Amino acid sequence: MKEDFLHYIWKYKKFAISDLKSVSGEVISIVNCGQYTQLAGPDFFNAQVVIGNQKWAGNVEIHIKSSDWYVHHHEKDEAYDNIILHVVWEHDTDVFNKNNHPIPVLELKEYVSKDIYENYQSLVTPKSWIYCEKQIATIDEFLISNWQERLFFERLERKSKAIYDLVETTNQDWEAVLFALLAKNFGLNTNGEIFFKLATSIPFAVIRKESFEVENVEAMLFGASGLLDIDKEDNYFKDLKFRFYYLLHKYQFEKKQIEPVQFFKHRPDNFPTIRLSQLANVYHLHQNLFSKIISVTTVSEVYTLFTVSVSEYWQSHYQFDKESPKKKKPLSKSFIGLLIINTIIPIQFAYAKSQGKEISENLIELLREVAPESNSIIEKFASFGIKSKNAFETQSLLQLKNEYCNHSKCLDCAIGIELLKNN
Repeated sequence: MKEDFLHYIWKYKKFAISDLKSVSGEVISIVNCGQYTQLAGPDFFNAQVVIGNQKWAGNVEIHIKSSDWYVHHHEKDEAYDNIILHVVWEHDTDVFNKNNHPIPVLELKEYVSKDIYENYQSLVTPKSWIYCEKQIATIDEFLISNWQERLFFERLERKSKAIYDLVETTNQDWEAVLFALLAKNFGLNTNGEIFFKLATSIPFAVIRKESFEVENVEAMLFGASGLLDIDKEDNYFKDLKFRFYYLLHKYQFEKKQIEPVQFFKHRPDNFPTIRLSQLANVYHLHQNLFSKIISVTTVSEVYTLFTVSVSEYWQSHYQFDKESPKKKKPLSKSFIGLLIINTIIPIQFAYAKSQGKEISENLIELLREVAPESNSIIEKFASFGIKSKNAFETQSLLQLKNEYCNHSKCLDCAIGIELLKNN
């Protein structure tokens, strides 16, 4: 048994509450179970209970055994001085408050039906990929839809924390933040962190000032990535290298050491050379990209913004010194979809929140226009009957699996709670 089951039982009063008695025989009446905080300190704040003839207001702490009070060293923590009731599954020792009086104890196992406990055990007993995989398809669509919204914004809140950190390090320069986030996404999984580091190693003021010449932007990106560190015979390579060191001298900043970009296991169109050239062309075409990104509300607007390809040299190359058949290599719609999911939606959310604006519905509608992601997690949910129609739904399912299912948080999940009630 886990404490989260007891939290669930107490929070939703899933026990016989009419004839409650403490282990010492005093009658207990619950006026208010309190606020479930899931933070450090007591489990439920501001509860109200009547014990005997006395009404108490304070906090409730819940444990599997009474002795867990001492296992967790609550006797040494002032945060637990205002406990009015100790709720346990099994009482095995008395617990005393700071005035050396025993804290009233309610032993729940005397009041919880066998069926509820067996249903809980059935729900959380490991089966295969997720606990509820054989039952999840029976859940009402309306409940799942509401839960998906909550999951989606939880995921956005988590992503926004990194954005706010970046806002601080860039002195509130949201253009620089966007540049770093886009670079990370252009690098995909393999080169994402490397692209992010190279983007943050370049003062964005340089990109802003030099964006009128795409060769200068490419020089900065290729140079910062280390792709210009060795000598080659290629004239374009030599030109970029000259420009890079000229710009270093002009703006008086040093090249930082960054791990090498990876070509291995990438299709040629995803080579770092191609992605860096595409990124350079985005900033060559849009000198005020952040303001444009913040204002987009439809996928078609995003497609228009990112209708870019590579520079002329890279139309006939994938690597320096190696010519290939000419190809424009534009950004694909699927790649732009990833930019919407991983960059545009998070930065719109974070910026709106920093400005005190509410754009939740706009974000959901935008993401509902994006095709669903395809990965092993989404495919597995589909095999259980939960099929996604768009990226809003796939993002919610990723949050569900990674933050709830993987951590056995069934009793914090709307689906788990509903299944327990239905059972």
